[in-house]
Amino acid sequence: MKKFIHEIAEEFILVFKGKTLDTLIPPIVFLISLNVFNLNIALIISFSLSLIILLYRMIKKENQKYALFGIIALGIASIFSYLGNNPSTYFIPDILGSAISLLLAIISLIFKKPLAAYASHFTRGWPLNWFWRKDVRPAYMEVTVLWAFYFLLRTSVEITFFINNDVQNFVWFNTLIGFPLLIGILTISYIYGIWRLRKLNGPGVDEFIENKEPPYRGQTRGF
Repeated sequence: MKKFIHEIAEEFILVFKGKTLDTLIPPIVFLISLNVFNLNIALIISFSLSLIILLYRMIKKENQKYALFGIIALGIASIFSYLGNNPSTYFIPDILGSAISLLLAIISLIFKKPLAAYASHFTRGWPLNWFWRKDVRPAYMEVTVLWAFYFLLRTSVEITFFINNDVQNFVWFNTLIGFPLLIGILTISYIYGIWRLRKLNGPGVDEFIENKEPPYRGQTRGF
């Protein structure tokens, strides 16, 4: 059991390596600043913080992916908020991101090219042809269905908060509920995915690459 928990922890490090907090801290700072100052100052403070985080990652020569993504998203959000002169418009890009993710998940299921497979491919570099095998693809299709429900829930809640102009609950949902919920979804995805791959009796990705013949050992690590 300890070995399996350690395995899941290592998988999360692989997926989330790159300082995901870089994208989570600025929105919280924006909310706090908004309660103390006006909209313009709150935007300046949160945007400046994003710049500082990016510069820090550059100086330390650490992964800058999340810091860069955070500052781009924050810049777009700031433009929306400033032009609309309404704090709630700050989160329009976040809503659009959730809605687009939902749309991509649905489209990928329709064309039987599951989003979960692409996510794993980009994260691990495994060959796409392995994911499309009949004894592998069903696992990624079923996990993508779970992801679609998650994106549907997230989009629905975010739109509700936006319509009600509930900025505070929007931030707390995305940081204190949305992110832990994402961790839970990914944990379930990994546990179920590994179990499903073994049930499908397909080759492990290493066996596929080496063109081994059945019977297969199957996928023992990673999803």
